[in-house]
Amino acid sequence: MNISDIAKMARVSKSTVSRYLNGGSVSVKTRNKIDEIVKETGYLPNQFAQSLKAKKTFMIGAIIPRLDSYAINQTLEGAEKYLRKIKYQTLIVNTNQDKNLEVEALYTLDRNKVDGIMLLATEITKEHIKAIQEIKAPVILVGQSYENIPSVIQNDFSAGRKIGEVFGRNDFKKVAYLGVEEYDQSVGIERKNGVIKGLSTYHIKPDIYYTDFNLYHAEKAARSIVSKYDAIICGTDNIALGVLKAARDQDIEVPSQLSISGFGGYDTTSIVSPTITTIAFPYKKTGEIASRNLISIINNEKIEILQVMDFQFIENNSIDVK
Repeated sequence: MNISDIAKMARVSKSTVSRYLNGGSVSVKTRNKIDEIVKETGYLPNQFAQSLKAKKTFMIGAIIPRLDSYAINQTLEGAEKYLRKIKYQTLIVNTNQDKNLEVEALYTLDRNKVDGIMLLATEITKEHIKAIQEIKAPVILVGQSYENIPSVIQNDFSAGRKIGEVFGRNDFKKVAYLGVEEYDQSVGIERKNGVIKGLSTYHIKPDIYYTDFNLYHAEKAARSIVSKYDAIICGTDNIALGVLKAARDQDIEVPSQLSISGFGGYDTTSIVSPTITTIAFPYKKTGEIASRNLISIINNEKIEILQVMDFQFIENNSIDVK
């Protein structure tokens, strides 16, 4: 069984089968037809021969800042599902939120001849940009964006504004925002600024506090503020869970005494009591689109430089709706 046999069975050209095997542009109908034939025949292409011919390794690098993140894990799952389908493998590098390790990983993956790199950076610095410009492997940013570098991001500002407007309509007098520092473009800046904008429509100015992405650190940061406010808008669902824990420890009723919301749409927001109002981002779809766009870049196909994902507002029970 070879490419010619597959082409005859699928009634397509050998070049179409070759594009399919190399992750190139093939119509959905044709891809599904070839998928079925490959499954039925058990055909396995010679990966080494393919890589020599196409000058590809069929390896994609993914640089991530941490492993204990729902958003990152969901994004990777979406990316890997697509990449496996087109016979690519993923090399994952965890940097534990060390920006220097992220830059080092860009050079290391490039030296190892990966075909492309997905970068989920802690922060985009001038060192990151220098590395991206120097290496040969194309890079796509996920979750953050930078001018003239292909990026897939969440619509953090609009999502923040939506939550701000929800709290504004409910006429809370004392509102706080607990998020992360501005080293993070999406959560630390865009999401926060969106909340501030949404609340400003109702002439509400929130007090701003900072923690990090860790649930336990968020709980510690929330201890001193949960008794001071009618509502706390949290930069992530993990932070919201930390605030909920701090409120319970001080016998503060949610939502009658304190309203809470988060961002992310984590599964845990729907199983705690009360369930937490949140914004759900399409992380799996984000990973799939990022990997699709990266493969298109590898195949010299045009893509949108910046792709902004949609979001869904999920109204649960942690807000005292008036």
